[in-house]
Amino acid sequence: MSDLSTVIEVAGALSAAGGLGYAKARSPRVFWSLVGAPVARVRFSVTYRATMDVCGLTVQPSRLRAFMVRNVARRQDVQPVPPQVRRVRYSSTGMRATLRLPAGLEPADVSAASERLRHAWGVHSVHVVEVKPGFVELRMTGYDVLRRVKMPRRLPRNTTAGPLVVPVALREDGTAFVRDYQKVPHALTVGANQSGKSMYQRNLISGLAKLPVGLIGIDCKRGVEQRGYAPRLSALAITPDEADGLLEALVGEMEERFDLLSSHRVPDMWGLPAKLRPVPLVVLVDEVAELFLVAAKKDEERRDRMVMRMIRLAQMARAVGIFLEVCGQRFGSDLGKGATALRAQLTGRVVHRVNDKQTAEMALGDIAPEAVFAATTIPPDRPGVAVAGDSSGGWSRIRTPAMTPAQAVAVCHEFAHLTPHLAALAPFRPAVSATPAPGPSLLKPRPATG
Repeated sequence: MSDLSTVIEVAGALSAAGGLGYAKARSPRVFWSLVGAPVARVRFSVTYRATMDVCGLTVQPSRLRAFMVRNVARRQDVQPVPPQVRRVRYSSTGMRATLRLPAGLEPADVSAASERLRHAWGVHSVHVVEVKPGFVELRMTGYDVLRRVKMPRRLPRNTTAGPLVVPVALREDGTAFVRDYQKVPHALTVGANQSGKSMYQRNLISGLAKLPVGLIGIDCKRGVEQRGYAPRLSALAITPDEADGLLEALVGEMEERFDLLSSHRVPDMWGLPAKLRPVPLVVLVDEVAELFLVAAKKDEERRDRMVMRMIRLAQMARAVGIFLEVCGQRFGSDLGKGATALRAQLTGRVVHRVNDKQTAEMALGDIAPEAVFAATTIPPDRPGVAVAGDSSGGWSRIRTPAMTPAQAVAVCHEFAHLTPHLAALAPFRPAVSATPAPGPSLLKPRPATG
């Protein structure tokens, strides 16, 4: 009987171990919640002071503290002071600890020790974020959250839900990466073929389609990427000639909006009364190189016009609610005159896997030079992984959730009723078929405009 009990106990232990092993490989969220989080919490609590000491994150106490220790606590050994733990929270991806830094420490000191902290507490990664002066937050992930992307339900703490905020991808610290057009009005997305660039665009368009904004498409590859989104597009150009005319119309729309702002003496459209405020417009440019490259000398004049108009939009259109999303495989001075001036205005940068280091440097070198190496080491077997940076110098790794073209098209059909009609862009409004399946019938032929 005792032998049978032993066998049952061993079998139960093996089954439990096997179940945990399966959960760790196939459902890391479950494994982290059951095993990883409790173990990490014990490690964090028991070894916190010693870990901070060996990582060089302790400082000598102030004179007042030393006086209180010697004369009130009656202790002669005054120990160095680590950051004070103010709050510890758990989530399905990791845990977060808010620390108050003692005088003499700065957030950069904690960031420099993040790799040592990761090994000391047995977590997948440690990211340091400054919450406010004197306080930092350690964002610890229990596993590789970019392996299987699952978007969080809540936006990051420093992001307020607004009319132009779109969650697009997942950061490696477990928070959502969002496009906030009021903070970062224009952005550039680059990446090689099969790098996940199109998937990023699908997630972005699907998020924008649900908002009260107008979407403008420029896809000079005969619309192969964007024509399926026709139900949600206020305008679409599929050839360079059409793009030239559409950009001219957008510049005219921008100037009319500036006249409106001037008449009401406000600096931007958000200062207007709600009933007079024009609808925000997001211009989605797919494969921007097609606008720069010319096949014959006679096309150079058209190219120069388009580039000049895009630069004008990038420089001034933010105040009137017109935003640019520029996408391409490569974007640098080798495209021709005006490329560098346009890139300088695109402060948001998302770089997927690229074919050469120069492309990563063109996209990130002027805003976050330290992120160039991270962009060049993205593995080819992880499509959708990218490095996102902005003009503040901050950057992070992100990954977009998988989305098929059919899913993005279905979202555009579902929210087609939100598509605004703009008189200035009416000649470029695409016709929509009765069925949601994308195809040539989604677009009606239009005469080329020059």
